[in-house]
Amino acid sequence: MSTRAAAAPTRREQILSEAARLFAARGFHGVGVDEIGAAVGISGPGLYRHFAGKDAMLAELLVGISERLLTGGRHRVAQAAGDPDRVLSSLIDGHIDFALDDRALITLHDRELDRLREADRKLVRQLQRQYVELWVEVVRELHPEVGEAEVRVAVHAVFGLLNSTPHLAALGREAVESLLRRLAHGAFGALSA
Repeated sequence: MSTRAAAAPTRREQILSEAARLFAARGFHGVGVDEIGAAVGISGPGLYRHFAGKDAMLAELLVGISERLLTGGRHRVAQAAGDPDRVLSSLIDGHIDFALDDRALITLHDRELDRLREADRKLVRQLQRQYVELWVEVVRELHPEVGEAEVRVAVHAVFGLLNSTPHLAALGREAVESLLRRLAHGAFGALSA
């Protein structure tokens, strides 16, 4: 157990967190910079010391989460190297943590990805493809008898399942986490059925 206290979020991180929450609740165009500023205790124009505008916030949120998922996924693969069951379990656990902790970003991605500049949207898609490939590789290792196309569909289906968390009824975190873990493993297990 660490004796160091968790670092307090920076002002920039606070702004991004509130922007994600507000954008997810009311849509990108339904939120003004004054509201985001008020949520973190600064004036709307004060946000421009941290971001060029709302578009920059949206880009940082969506590119940032794609980078975090890929980096985390690569780390999990490296930590469990050589044991595909452990790799898959670790990837599932990591994605469940994301899905439960960052529900606003899932909603934001679903609704607002098309609002990104083309270059940022392409970067998000590129990062997502790399993340998918981590999963496809390990699932193919576990189910070599299954074709790549079917494995790829299964990976995307499991992402859809795990990313459904913004729409789930209020269950406790542990109950949802356990249920999602069982369902994800069951979905991949069905590949060999």
